[in-house]
Amino acid sequence: MKKRNKLMLLTLSMMLLIPLLTACGGEAKQNEQERTLRIGVLYGGGDEQHIRQEYTDIFEYMNGNISIEIVPAVDTSEYNYSDSAGPDPTEEMRKLLTGANPVDVAIVDSDSFQQYVRDGQFKQLDALIQKDGFDTSDIIPSVMDTIKMMGDGNIYGLAPTFSSKALYYNKTLFQKAGVELPTDSMTWDEAFELARRVANGEGKDRTYGFSFDQYRWGTAFYGVADYAGPLQLRTYDDKAEKMAINTPQWEKVYDTIATLSQDNIMPGRKDDDNGGSLGEGRYNPLDHDLFLSGKVAMMMNYYSYTSELFDISKNAGKIKNFQMPEWDVVTIPHHPEAPGISSGMRFDSIMAINTQAQNPDDAWQFVQFINGEDWAKIKSRSTYELVTRKSFIKPKEGMNYNIQSFYAMKPAPGNPAEEKLHQKYRNLWIVKNSAEELFKKRIEGKLTTADMLKQWETKGNQLLPMIKKNPNKSIFGDEAVQKAVYGD
Repeated sequence: MKKRNKLMLLTLSMMLLIPLLTACGGEAKQNEQERTLRIGVLYGGGDEQHIRQEYTDIFEYMNGNISIEIVPAVDTSEYNYSDSAGPDPTEEMRKLLTGANPVDVAIVDSDSFQQYVRDGQFKQLDALIQKDGFDTSDIIPSVMDTIKMMGDGNIYGLAPTFSSKALYYNKTLFQKAGVELPTDSMTWDEAFELARRVANGEGKDRTYGFSFDQYRWGTAFYGVADYAGPLQLRTYDDKAEKMAINTPQWEKVYDTIATLSQDNIMPGRKDDDNGGSLGEGRYNPLDHDLFLSGKVAMMMNYYSYTSELFDISKNAGKIKNFQMPEWDVVTIPHHPEAPGISSGMRFDSIMAINTQAQNPDDAWQFVQFINGEDWAKIKSRSTYELVTRKSFIKPKEGMNYNIQSFYAMKPAPGNPAEEKLHQKYRNLWIVKNSAEELFKKRIEGKLTTADMLKQWETKGNQLLPMIKKNPNKSIFGDEAVQKAVYGD
């Protein structure tokens, strides 16, 4: 009996000891394997909360032996109170990729991604995807096609999310006007014809047919980028020394948009238009919103706007003089010259592995996880972006809308030559802004479209040398610049 009791005690002691030894051994082993994964981002500052909450916290939690170091290419907090635009983030990221202590992973936007791919600074992922059987079949085809296009047919990065626009429309306004509803895959001419037919009323009772955004004081001038983006038109030459705006193609673009504004099909022509105030003289947060106030029948906007519509619909009964519109979405219209292509989709978080990564295995593990199904399932509830895995793209709970319209089109490929100029000469925005007053005069009938472009060409050719002389330092307040923009 005593021997039996001793044996039981010994067995029990060993059972208690083995987990302890295993834990100690495991801890030692884990300590031996602790590693740091350095992730470069284009912009950052003292607060890394967004990046960590969005991407790295969950990865660190699931991989206790890997710690994440976030390395911003540009610390924006250094330039918040400076008259300098700061360094070029694309070039600063290049230093992070090639320096003495290079980052392992880079999270970049599509513009800079293409540059790094061309320069051979990102690792090709095709072989890794095939080796590990990483499933990409569920990723939206237009996303994968775009990633491959930017890599000359190969995969150099993966995007877990994307931002996208669709064409929102007010069903009630169309039904009242007796006009058929918008459909997917319309051309711009078809969409604008619908806009003309559904627009009606005068003055403060005017209902517009189309808007490039939701804001009551918006101007169609800044919507031209969405309209013309897929056409790949140039604003300046390759060296930003001479304007390239005075062409028949640009004249057609600006004449189309200006005429719609002049004819009151688009909002923003008259300063006395109150956008349909709901507040009876008091401030109302919906007053600025043309779509919610029933003042526009069709409007371009991002996916995140569905969250606003969701919140408003839940509280519609509490808002005086407000009736929630019945709405849906279709794809952004396209040009016959660029069928199926829209400027409404963009990628701000493409993840790629540095060819000089010091920790390439963990880098690939991170890229796989953030672009995999588990992460997509968790993040599919996001209110601002859509995940790229289509199995997890669903309308918000309780809502029913054509969510496929946000990803059915292919994104416009961008204009790398011009984008590179904007990165090199940050003050080029002044050239575009210099045409806003000219566009207003065109809408008011004081200029023809041809005259508008000629005057813009003259202004731009005066501004370009000044901008090249001061590529980044703020010069908008300079007397010579002001004279070139606004005249005497």
